[in-house]
Amino acid sequence: MVVIQFLAFYLVKDLDWKWVLFWTYAFGSCINHSMTLAIHEISHNTAFGNSKAMWNRYFAMFANLPIGLPYSASFKRYHLDHHRYLGGDGIDVDIPTEFEGWFFCTRFRKFVWIILQPLFYAVRPLCINPKPVSQLELTNVAVQVIFDILLWWTWGAKPVVYMLAGSMLGMGLHPISGHFIAEHYMFLKGHETYSYYGCLNLLTFNVGYHNEHHDFPSIPGRRLPLVKKIAPEYYDDLPQYTSWVRVLYDFITDDTLSPYSRIKRKLKGDVKQE
Repeated sequence: MVVIQFLAFYLVKDLDWKWVLFWTYAFGSCINHSMTLAIHEISHNTAFGNSKAMWNRYFAMFANLPIGLPYSASFKRYHLDHHRYLGGDGIDVDIPTEFEGWFFCTRFRKFVWIILQPLFYAVRPLCINPKPVSQLELTNVAVQVIFDILLWWTWGAKPVVYMLAGSMLGMGLHPISGHFIAEHYMFLKGHETYSYYGCLNLLTFNVGYHNEHHDFPSIPGRRLPLVKKIAPEYYDDLPQYTSWVRVLYDFITDDTLSPYSRIKRKLKGDVKQE
């Protein structure tokens, strides 16, 4: 997918702006959102294994290149906290802020909130659980900025717009973005995590198999369907989805749902973060 996006950068450089924007949403947004989920996979060391952790970190930076924004190193630090302390107050930055829950409470505002998901996912860690900047994060920023500058210098502004806008659109109002809502929002009281068994798993490293993933986070996404097949008695009767587009529609139109529709836990004892 990285190679495909490099080819796309070359192809869009001579297109009219209207076609740049068309292909940004129709194609680039799909690939770039898929790349964020590749980084999610790599954050669990599934590319090279736990024995070569740094290989995974640098490979994630390579996967980060066509996204345009330095993302991989910070994502890994916060995502493992999400697994250890799911819904942990002040720790799990997947939980919306108080402001998000209070303000984005009408249908129109929820629609806007979904469009702005990339912004909130970027800003939320700084509000909920800021961490000191690590050396890997600085390296990630340096590599990404150099790549973006070289892309602009080599092929001009259109590939850069295609790259950055594709990332923003792909993580906003987009069919694949249904997974942000589907994974942990309580559509049914008492059910915190949901799996999705639709065709978009083919583009997303089976991130839809989310109950299976939280039960066994070290199992690569490509093998999660096998987990479900081995242990159907644990998964077949759980609430599940077959359409992320329907998830987005239901979230917006159901007046009982909002960013507040999450389980938040007060953590006790020692909390060990990344």
